[in-house]
Amino acid sequence: MIQIRCSNEYDAEAIVGFQLKMAKETEGVSLDEIAVNNGVNAVFNDPHKGTYYVATDDDKIIASLLLTPEWSDWRNSWVMWIQSVYVVPESRGKGVFKSMYKYITNMAKESSKIAGVRLYVDLSNSSARNVYAKLGMVGDHYQLFEWMK
Repeated sequence: MIQIRCSNEYDAEAIVGFQLKMAKETEGVSLDEIAVNNGVNAVFNDPHKGTYYVATDDDKIIASLLLTPEWSDWRNSWVMWIQSVYVVPESRGKGVFKSMYKYITNMAKESSKIAGVRLYVDLSNSSARNVYAKLGMVGDHYQLFEWMK
């Protein structure tokens, strides 16, 4: 049975592994493992950076995501960004992300301090885009632009 929970530092190794796999799988990028390890642990050391959530099946971590806050002056509340989503291949198509998404959106619905939930996805990741659309997320309102060093 799939369980969703707030993550802790004991999950860091699994999350780091997921991030390395996701970057390779979705964008063909090999990330620096030390940088990813330090980045994941920075979240556990500073809760202002965000919060990881994991999905487990029989106590085995099968998915993770990072929830990061963004202040919205338009709404006078927080918008929560879902980032770094990874579901192990053998658990895909079984509603794992859907369960995680419902968990996060239910938290948002119960909080007067959260206006909504957003995420970004690589345009070439059609399978993820289809999953998000099936959950009722809208991808045609904004386009993300970025500059990265």
